[in-house]
Amino acid sequence: MRIVKQNRFKNLSERHKQWTEAGVKASRATTHRHVKEFGYSCRIPLVKPLLNHRQCQRRLTWAKEKKNWTVAQWSKVLFSDESMFVFHRVWRKGGEAHTPSCLKSSVKFPQSVMIWGAMSCAGVGPLCFLKTKVTAPIYQEILEHFMLPSADHLIEDADFIFQQDVAPAHTAKSTKSWLNDHGVGVLDWPANSPDLNPIYGVLSRGK
Repeated sequence: MRIVKQNRFKNLSERHKQWTEAGVKASRATTHRHVKEFGYSCRIPLVKPLLNHRQCQRRLTWAKEKKNWTVAQWSKVLFSDESMFVFHRVWRKGGEAHTPSCLKSSVKFPQSVMIWGAMSCAGVGPLCFLKTKVTAPIYQEILEHFMLPSADHLIEDADFIFQQDVAPAHTAKSTKSWLNDHGVGVLDWPANSPDLNPIYGVLSRGK
C-alpha cells in the first residue's frame, strides 16, 4: 500500500519492480492481485480547467439571462462539444476520484484523441472521432454529417437552437456563413464555459 500511495500514476510493471526490489518474491500477477485486494483499481482521472474572475463573471451574467427559460425552450437546444481527451491511468479506490494524489494536471507526450459529440434533453447523438486538427472546413464537415443528423433525430422541431463554444473554427466567417445558409440558429455562449454545458460532464465520464 505504501508503494501505491507514493505515486498513484505508475503502471503495474513499475509497481512490481518496486515490490521485488524491496525483497518480495512474487509474480506480476500476484502483485496485481494484491493491489486489487487492497481496494485499488486503475482508472482515468478527470481534470477540470481553472477559470479566472472575469470568465466567471461572464458565465454568471449568461446564467442570469437564461434563468427564466422554460423547459420547452431548453428542449430545443442541441448542445455540442469537442474535446481532446488525454489518457493516463491512476491507481485509486472508490470515492478517491478527487483526492489530490489521484489528480494529474499534465503529462509529457500523452496518448490523446479528439472527440466531437452532441446531445439534447431527448438523448445523445453519434460521436465523431477526429484524427486531424479541427479547422473551419473540417468543422463544417462535422456539422454536415453529424450535427444536422443529430438535430433531426433528437429535436422534432426543425427550428432548433445549436450550442457551440467560441473556438476559432466555430466563429470563422465561413462557418457562420454555413450555419446561416442552413438556417441554424446559434445560442450565444460565453468563452471558457464547459461547466455550463451538460455535454461536458457526459463526455468527461466517458458515457
